[in-house]
Amino acid sequence: MADRTSSSITIGAARSSVMAVIADFAAYPEWAGQVKSAEILETGDDGRASRVRFVLDAGVISDEYVLAYDWDGDAGVSWRIAEGGRMVSALTGGYRLADTSGDGIEVIYELAVDLKVPMIGMIKRRAEKVIIDTALKGLRRRVEGR
Repeated sequence: MADRTSSSITIGAARSSVMAVIADFAAYPEWAGQVKSAEILETGDDGRASRVRFVLDAGVISDEYVLAYDWDGDAGVSWRIAEGGRMVSALTGGYRLADTSGDGIEVIYELAVDLKVPMIGMIKRRAEKVIIDTALKGLRRRVEGR
């Protein structure tokens, strides 16, 4: 797996509110810019999604794939590719939530993507960074706008 790209943002809300938005896959197209659709295929014993099919259009990376999720209560979630797509061969990532010294929660997003087609590492990392930053800003708007 390639190097991971990560970024963080502070959201003025409780952990449970942040995780509720993260777990609401049906709403992803409304706030996660590159996600065109997200369909829950399976749920775990905790009632949260364990397998989700995504259709993604992030410019240089457009594909359909299935991710498997592991939830850590309201502390975080990680995912890994369960079924690769035409372009995406490997994908891992996660959201981790940490308390801040002030109001709100720090949300750390990590992502690593490997593609079936060759791509210069710098361009791939830039695409990962755009995906992460767009998702974090969209997540904050969604959570704080509730």
